[in-house]
Amino acid sequence: MPTPTTHPVPTFEPPPLGSLSGGARQGLVMMLLALLCACSPRLLLVQSAANELAQQNQGAETDTQLAREAAAFYLKLSESVLSQTPDSFALAEAVAGGFTQYAFAFVSAEADRIESKDSRAAQKLRVRAARLYWRAHQHAMAALERQQPGFRAALASPDPARWPQLSQRQIGLAYWAAASWGGRISNSKDDPEIVADLPLAIRLATLAWQRDPGHGEGGLASLMGTFESVRAGGSQTQALAYFDQAITFSRGENAGAYVAKAEAIALPGGDRAGFEALLRQAHAVSLLHPNLSNEVMGERAQWLLDQADDLF
Repeated sequence: MPTPTTHPVPTFEPPPLGSLSGGARQGLVMMLLALLCACSPRLLLVQSAANELAQQNQGAETDTQLAREAAAFYLKLSESVLSQTPDSFALAEAVAGGFTQYAFAFVSAEADRIESKDSRAAQKLRVRAARLYWRAHQHAMAALERQQPGFRAALASPDPARWPQLSQRQIGLAYWAAASWGGRISNSKDDPEIVADLPLAIRLATLAWQRDPGHGEGGLASLMGTFESVRAGGSQTQALAYFDQAITFSRGENAGAYVAKAEAIALPGGDRAGFEALLRQAHAVSLLHPNLSNEVMGERAQWLLDQADDLF
């Protein structure tokens, strides 16, 4: 069986994958009511809906099927509200994160699982995943550009002195922009123009890391580790340090950090014992600290364990 694709989105913050009870339903009702109101009241209601949706998360949900079924509606609703409230940066971050995590958990991961049985279907899923990742990236970058005009041009500058300086409130947007960028690249390996953007994705993640290395309770550190392990000339020693920091930042409660370390360090290094030990740890964490993120990564850990004979 082919080695699973290494995705540069190995660990999550608690994902807002469609928490549609309570506040989110209220947000939907408010948005619909807004359509019946005059301009000024309508704007206030839509802004209120944006705030409500931005605060939704599914961190406590452990039923991945329920989350998957709810996520599409949540994302479409949130995206619609965001189009009317482009200055709602918290909602932009939630939308970018939601699309990134949906692409990883429910599209890219499925492509990996069916690759050995149906490579054509797997490729179709990867094309879809790349589009979803790009959608997430565009939302995050649009918000960064709105906060800091010229952000994209500054990031692409060959002169480090011109690279953007991130404020604390921009770290989440930068994280999701970089993670989704990496996800698109990972699922578009046959497109050299897309792959050529990898250094910029790494640059953006690095700028966020320099500002707040502990962001996302290990999420950003894990992303840095994956980027370091796949970039040309990357250091496995440095990648290992990033993953160990991710585990420390999460207090050992983030299953994704262990899975990322197993896939990026132990698997390519031919260390089956280390690979299996990390995945068992990830599975244990998913049981000890139940939330949607850990459930998704615990399932991936078990799937990888089941493939070990084919991977080594």
